[in-house]
Amino acid sequence: MSNALQEYLSFCQNRVERALEARLPSESQLPKKLHAAMRYCVLDGGKRLRPMLTYCTGQVLGIAPEELDAPACAVEFIHVYSLIHDDLPAMDDDALRRGKPTCHIAFDEATAILTGDALQALAFKVLADDPGLKADAGARLKMLTILAKASGSQGMVGGQAIDLEAVGSRLTLPELENMHIHKTGALIRASVNMATLAKADVDQKVAERLDHYAKCIGLSFQVQDDILDEESDTATLGKTQGKDKDNDKPTYPALLGLADAKLKARELHEQALDSLSGFGTEADLLRDLSLYIIQRTH
Repeated sequence: MSNALQEYLSFCQNRVERALEARLPSESQLPKKLHAAMRYCVLDGGKRLRPMLTYCTGQVLGIAPEELDAPACAVEFIHVYSLIHDDLPAMDDDALRRGKPTCHIAFDEATAILTGDALQALAFKVLADDPGLKADAGARLKMLTILAKASGSQGMVGGQAIDLEAVGSRLTLPELENMHIHKTGALIRASVNMATLAKADVDQKVAERLDHYAKCIGLSFQVQDDILDEESDTATLGKTQGKDKDNDKPTYPALLGLADAKLKARELHEQALDSLSGFGTEADLLRDLSLYIIQRTH
């Protein structure tokens, strides 16, 4: 990871941590157990990749970070809700997330379900009425639509449904990519696309190039995740290593082999860079981020 990216990642993590904490209900507010669970799952953990993408896109477009806190928090709330539900016994049945017990282990299954539900609702509330978001009503509505589509049956939830149905099956490469375009990629693309809506005069071709970049890194992120599930360890990942293989889930290494999966990640990185070819140094952080995604170890 470049020094510039490391510094910006630290900046984004600190900024979004404060923004998330400010928008979460206090543990002293009823219902206390639910609010404690929300804060437990959201705060002090995770790479914050999606909020970072929102802020990085804003830097390319000249949008101040404080004007992007709302979409950055909204996409992270959706992401965390999805992790909570994915970890449930009815889904992936995992006991470890971000290096600590999953929500249903730390609390209980019913609280975990409600915590995910509450975070999903909070994400849309933040986009709808957060005073820090300067976008007009029309832009807010488009952001809500983008996040709703990325989160639902045509996005993340739909991808998870395909994933569950695919257990024990051997998917073709197009089928596997389609699953991850929905399950992982949709929310990553929303992180970028909501940022482009925060500025009224963004050229449509610029927005399309940024969207294609996001599509490429959304897939490369999942390819690298699959590689790490093969090569890394539980302590480094902060979640159970080898879980996908144990559950007989379709993965890129299982389909392509480990060497070709790594080649696939590199090809997607090159495609992401091609999408940014029309930008100058203002997009260097996005370029560095694409490389970081395929080189990360957790």
